[in-house]
Amino acid sequence: MKKSVVSSATSRLLKEVRACALCTQHLPLGPRPVLQLHPDATILIAGQAPGRKVHESGVPFQDASGDRLRDWMGIDAATFYDATRIALLPMGFCYPGTGASGDLPPRPECALAWRAKLIAALVNVKLTLVIGQYALVWHLGNRQKRTLTETVQAWRQYGPDHLPLPHPSPRNNIWLRRNPWFTDEVVPQLRRRVRALMA
Repeated sequence: MKKSVVSSATSRLLKEVRACALCTQHLPLGPRPVLQLHPDATILIAGQAPGRKVHESGVPFQDASGDRLRDWMGIDAATFYDATRIALLPMGFCYPGTGASGDLPPRPECALAWRAKLIAALVNVKLTLVIGQYALVWHLGNRQKRTLTETVQAWRQYGPDHLPLPHPSPRNNIWLRRNPWFTDEVVPQLRRRVRALMA
């Protein structure tokens, strides 16, 4: 009975989020909230905001970034898109547009309006993958280090419930080459943790 009530409440909340138009005037392609959530999920992926390709498909991380993230996690697309296992909540649910050096930051209105309510619905999350500086600020607050690199290097300090990650975008290829410890140390630990939670 309790699970049915939670599921109904979550369903209503998701309907409201997907109808959200708070940032319409700031969105070059208009609102299209992209997220994945179910109360049974044990992993939360806290990202930045969807890119143009994801905006067009309406499927979170259906791009090169998603391919790399799934590889880091050691899972296939079927597992990744199983909402009862994995929740996908970017800091901004709509494509924010492109600036001089890539996509613009997530719109701040989104997290203020919805994030706490949605996270409260995730009653079974055991691991949150925190991707990018805006998600780091929200989920780690003053526990984060001076830079994203330093925060990811200190990943052991945030376990077992949080794991900070660089963005899996191809734009970060240079960062990955300069920081081989990430692939050598963090990715194997991430895969072990995900494998345990998916078992």
